[in-house]
Amino acid sequence: MHSTYVRNFLNTATMVIVSFMLIGVTFGLVSRNVFLTETRDQVQTSSREVSRAAAAYARENDLGSLELRMSITTVAASTEEHIFIVAPDGKVVSCSDAELGCHHLGTELDRELFDSLPQTGNDTYFDDLHGFYPNSHYTIVTPLRSAGGTLLGYLFVSRDTRAALSVWQTIVPLFFMISLVVLMLALAFGLASSRYLTRPLQQLANAARQFGRGDLTARVDIHRDDEIGELADAFNSMADSLEKSETRRREFIANVSHELKTPMTTISGFADGILDGTIPPESEKRYLQTISSETKRLARLVRSMLELSRLQAGDREALLNQSFDIAEVLRLTLINFADKIDQRRLEVDFQVPEDSVIVRGNADAITQVVYNLFDNAIKFSREGTELGISLWKDNAKAYVSVRNQGSTIPEAEIPLLFDRFHKSDRSRSQDRDGVGLGLYIVKTILNNHGEDIAVTSRQGVTDFVFTLTLKQESKKQTGEKQYG
Repeated sequence: MHSTYVRNFLNTATMVIVSFMLIGVTFGLVSRNVFLTETRDQVQTSSREVSRAAAAYARENDLGSLELRMSITTVAASTEEHIFIVAPDGKVVSCSDAELGCHHLGTELDRELFDSLPQTGNDTYFDDLHGFYPNSHYTIVTPLRSAGGTLLGYLFVSRDTRAALSVWQTIVPLFFMISLVVLMLALAFGLASSRYLTRPLQQLANAARQFGRGDLTARVDIHRDDEIGELADAFNSMADSLEKSETRRREFIANVSHELKTPMTTISGFADGILDGTIPPESEKRYLQTISSETKRLARLVRSMLELSRLQAGDREALLNQSFDIAEVLRLTLINFADKIDQRRLEVDFQVPEDSVIVRGNADAITQVVYNLFDNAIKFSREGTELGISLWKDNAKAYVSVRNQGSTIPEAEIPLLFDRFHKSDRSRSQDRDGVGLGLYIVKTILNNHGEDIAVTSRQGVTDFVFTLTLKQESKKQTGEKQYG
């Protein structure tokens, strides 16, 4: 992670530096061209103004007059340019230098340069005019002609490029120095920002590696109000969920092992006792009955676990596309428990509408819910008490209540009733044949249907109430409880 971070930072820094260099070179070239363009424009302006005055003197064949020389000297002083006039024979006849004895006067231009001078219009030169100047000048040459078109001479207006570029040479280093400072500050800020951004990501990566090694207690301590903070919160939430899932998985394996171990130990012990003669022949039938009972209990456990796998893979939309009469399901299921109800001498308070109550869901699955709740209620009812079964509608929901009278369930134990293999103390004494999956199956089925179930237990009365979504509402008594 660290090497990747350093490599990414170096790559970014290299790109920034290269970009800075390209921008700097571009700025230098463009700004130099701007200064030279400004010089050219100024020289062209001066050339046009001087050429008009020089042309007037030239028509009088007096290019070397003192008045013309004073005029060009004044213009040259105000524009910081050098102006001189060359006769048709190539000799300098007038110059803007202030000294009367100017060394340029009488100087003859280089023949090659003179032969290349324009005959019409004007031409520009960016050099030392073949040794005329000691360094490079920007020069505009304009031919001077009489009214008849005769060539009278040439006007040269020049400016030293060193002067033109002196400001540019001052600005460019200053620009590069300021840019370098800004670049260093930007890189420092980028380094700090990169560390600020990558440090939490490194924590997340380390925590993920711990998860990969099986340490589900790993968490990241990141408190930020940005996307990385949201990612850290999501990671911790995921970690909490995975840790809880792993805890439940271990508990499930432990519970399954316990539930399987007890009957298998019983079956193995009694079978070995019969085979080796430890159990007398007259007692074999009783112990064989115990073996049969424990075998059936194992079979119920396996069936319940397979049923759970099937339910958890169910498709909610497919379930809700079906419908059935819940009132009829309650009646038929109650009939199946007639013998058990009689054995415990229970009074049944059956408050269910005579009309059909059509709800959405799978009839077989909801029948399993009703069966498990009835079985649970009858099993834990005191003999001679009342078993209450009610069905009513409220808005778009149907409510089913299964109520029995027995021991009060402790408040702290109610949230655990729907856990896998959970058995309360009263269950361990009264439900020796159960496997602890009945209510968990109830909760799973209702969750698959998108429905809820609630439990209350006060003063010995325990009431399970679950919801179902109505397929269609009754045209009368909508929103009220309806009893048969």
